Amino acid sequence: MSMASESKPLAGWRVLVPRGGPWGDSVAADLRAQGASPIVAAMINFAPTDDAPALESALAALSAGEFDWMTVTSATTVDVLASQRAVVPPTTKVAAVGETTAAALTAAGYRVDLVPSEENSARGLLAEWEAATQGVVPLRVLTLRSEIAKPLLTEGLRRIGHSVRSVVAYRTVGVAVPESVVADVAAGSVRAILVTSGSVAEQVQKQLGPIPESTLVAAIGPQTAKDARAVGLRVDVIAEERSAASLIEAVVGAARSTPAGA
Repeated sequence: MSMASESKPLAGWRVLVPRGGPWGDSVAADLRAQGASPIVAAMINFAPTDDAPALESALAALSAGEFDWMTVTSATTVDVLASQRAVVPPTTKVAAVGETTAAALTAAGYRVDLVPSEENSARGLLAEWEAATQGVVPLRVLTLRSEIAKPLLTEGLRRIGHSVRSVVAYRTVGVAVPESVVADVAAGSVRAILVTSGSVAEQVQKQLGPIPESTLVAAIGPQTAKDARAVGLRVDVIAEERSAASLIEAVVGAARSTPAGA
């Protein structure tokens, strides 16, 4: 293997990045550093919740100090909090699922008291919950989630005796990708597609499927891979950690094991 291909393992690879915004920009930059040509085409977007009054009333209760804890499971929820100018009083602690969510909270000026160290999921948060709260029950908890998220966290917290108010903060809607992207995928000229959530997987399958065998489909974690397969989307590689860096690493690993010209 030449030094050039060693330092730029994705040279000649066109990679579809399915989310725009700051996340998409930073992933595109990381892909370029590996030699790839990223195509940023947002496939999902976020729309206001269908139940705005429930969210407004929960956020009013939050600012009035009615919750001991608030849980946030996505960076999008943070965007909603910021746009609603939600106030988190010093008496309310904040638990974030995942480094991306924690970073978004900090950037928006919110405090973060707990981020699960092991598993970037509701399960991971529940596993570390008791230690973080010293087993105090019942606590008053506000859980904010997307419309399609399974209420694992809410159910888990209720099961251990907490008083939980669960509110939908936003809903996910599909976004049509440009015709040129559809044509390029169909022609096999896109070497890899990044899949970052179940809702992205659904849009990839709906808008671009069936994906050519020669195109690598990379999922950000086992749950996303499971959701992808459930909608009929093939998954070739799964990131070891649920992060953008790990997802790119999985694509690089696949590229390194692919014979040149294959």
